[in-house]
Amino acid sequence: MEVIEQVSALRAIVTALRCGGKRIGFVPTMGALHEGHLQLLRASARENDVTICSVFVNPTQFNNASDYKLYPRTLEQDISLLQSVGCDYLFAPSAEEIYPQQSVLQFSFGELEAVMEGAHRPGHFNGVATVVSKLFHIVQPHKAYFGQKDLQQVAIVRQLVRALSFDLELVCYPTVREADGLAMSSRNKRLSDAQRQQAPQLYKALQLAAADLKQKPVAAIRSEVAQKLQQVEELELEYFEIVDSLTLQPLQDISGQEEVALCIAAFVGEVRLIDNMLVNLKEG
Repeated sequence: MEVIEQVSALRAIVTALRCGGKRIGFVPTMGALHEGHLQLLRASARENDVTICSVFVNPTQFNNASDYKLYPRTLEQDISLLQSVGCDYLFAPSAEEIYPQQSVLQFSFGELEAVMEGAHRPGHFNGVATVVSKLFHIVQPHKAYFGQKDLQQVAIVRQLVRALSFDLELVCYPTVREADGLAMSSRNKRLSDAQRQQAPQLYKALQLAAADLKQKPVAAIRSEVAQKLQQVEELELEYFEIVDSLTLQPLQDISGQEEVALCIAAFVGEVRLIDNMLVNLKEG
C-alpha cells in the first residue's frame, strides 16, 4: 500500500488509473479505524480494481474546538489495518493541503440539515459537504462507501451527489456493533471503562422504542426513552427522534409509514455518541 500526502500526487495516480480503465473504490474516514471501516474497505476491495482510503480529521466539520483536538489519531495502527484488508492507497493529507486557504463556501441542504445533527451542530454539514466535495474531485471514485451509523450524513452526501452531478455510486453499509450492541465509533476510544459500560444503553433504548412502535403513540415512546436514559449515570440525552427514513423529518404519527428511522444522540461523560435503527413497519 502506498501512502500519499499531496493532492497533486494522488491526482496523477488517479488519472493514470482511470486512463488504464481501472475502477476506483473510495472510503473516506477520519481515522482511528475499526471494524465498521474495515467492512467498507473489504466491500470496496471486492467490487473495484483499486481501493483508496482517506484519513483526514476535517477541522471544518467540528463546531467544538475541544472535540477536534481530542479526536483519536492513530495513523500507524490505521496503516496496519488498511494493509490487512487490501487497501491500495492511503491519502493522508494535512489540513493545509486540503485547505490552502480558508474555505468560504456555504452549502444549504434545506430541511434535511435543520433537524437532529444539523440542529445541534451548526455548520457541521457545511464542513462535511465541503470536504467530501473536495475528496470526490481529487479521488474521482466510481463507488464511495459510507456507514449507516452516520445516517443523516449519508443523506446529506446523497443529496450533494445529486445536486453537483458527481459521477459515482454511493454505497451505504449497515452499522457494525460490538457484542453488547454499542455502535462501533472512533469516539468510543475516548470512553473510560465505566462510561464504556454505560454506552450500550443508547442501543437498548433504540431496541425498546422499536418494540413499542406498533403499540404506543410516538410522543409516549419519546417520553419513555427520555425517562429510561435519565436514569443512566453519566449519560445525557441530546435528542431522540422517530423520523421518516428517507426525508429524516420527525414524525408525530407513524400510520401509513412503511419504514421509519429511530435516531439518537447523547453525551456519555464528555464523549458525544450517535446511533440509529431502521424499522420496517410492514414486517411481522
